[in-house]
Amino acid sequence: MIELLHVTKSFDEGQNQVHAVKDVTLTINEGEVFGIIGFSGAGKSTLVRCINLLERPTTGTVTVAGQTLTSLSSRELRQARKKIGMIFQHFNLMASRTVFGNVAYPLKGSGLTKQEISDKVHKLLELVDISDKENAYPSQLSGGQKQRVAIARALANDPSVLLCDEATSALDPQTTKAILLLLKQLNVKLGITVVVITHEMNVVKEICERVAVMEQGQVVEQGDVFTIFSTPEQKVTRDFIRTTSNIQKVEELIGKNNAVTLLKPGELIVRLSYMQRNASEPLISTVSRQFDLDMNIIFADIEIVQDAPIGGTVAIISGERQNIDAAIEYLLQKNVGVEVIEDAGVS
Repeated sequence: MIELLHVTKSFDEGQNQVHAVKDVTLTINEGEVFGIIGFSGAGKSTLVRCINLLERPTTGTVTVAGQTLTSLSSRELRQARKKIGMIFQHFNLMASRTVFGNVAYPLKGSGLTKQEISDKVHKLLELVDISDKENAYPSQLSGGQKQRVAIARALANDPSVLLCDEATSALDPQTTKAILLLLKQLNVKLGITVVVITHEMNVVKEICERVAVMEQGQVVEQGDVFTIFSTPEQKVTRDFIRTTSNIQKVEELIGKNNAVTLLKPGELIVRLSYMQRNASEPLISTVSRQFDLDMNIIFADIEIVQDAPIGGTVAIISGERQNIDAAIEYLLQKNVGVEVIEDAGVS
């Protein structure tokens, strides 16, 4: 559905040239929910604006639904953009128009009759579950309601692509979850390709199938969400994952000599990470019985990503050192990541 080939976007700032996007090549499949994640200043918002040519790439080509947008005339580009909806962090609704008026606005000049426009707007408002607010003005709506209106407006021209630029960043966690659920439902119901730009890893985990990680204008890592979470290759990706997990707190507690992490001679603190999709067997209890060990779990953070458990546990292991070594080897063979965080030495 979307193909970016060697896309670069540079800006002149005085005597300097800023390279916001550097040689990005990406393929986004039809009907998928694709995430682009990066910390502030990574270039992700500039990249998404290159997809619909709100920012024209300095070099490279952008192809959407078989059309190479970078080679279209201004008139052809205006037509092509109608099939690329976009929603923003701050909604961008027109304050002087009602909910109905905001959603109807993109249909001006569409050739539809007044009745056809009315029918379509009502259908869209029903689709995003905000029909009861059609006569309200944006100032009378909550953040989540405003974003539902913005989504309905973005769908007015039956787009094949929906670009979401930090669409949930201004919303509280509960409202964010509701909007992400709505986007996923629209993706399934309409078959629309959704591109999600975000700095929040939880957003990616919630609805994306694949993700690209950006840093300093470049895509440094990409893949399916489970693989990126279970075996991140780049430091920036690992930093993102740390923001969503409480497993990392153990290092802070060790540094403070917290009672929870104090070891007796011979004990270890290990971090166990699930690295494959079939990590559903009872590994902790199996290891405890098979190798005659005590495993005291002090942290756990397991969740379901793409229908498979992901995350890990932090545990204190007690027992004979040879049994501990054998247990670690067993876990590694089961494709469980094992990291020894603290070792109190051989008993």
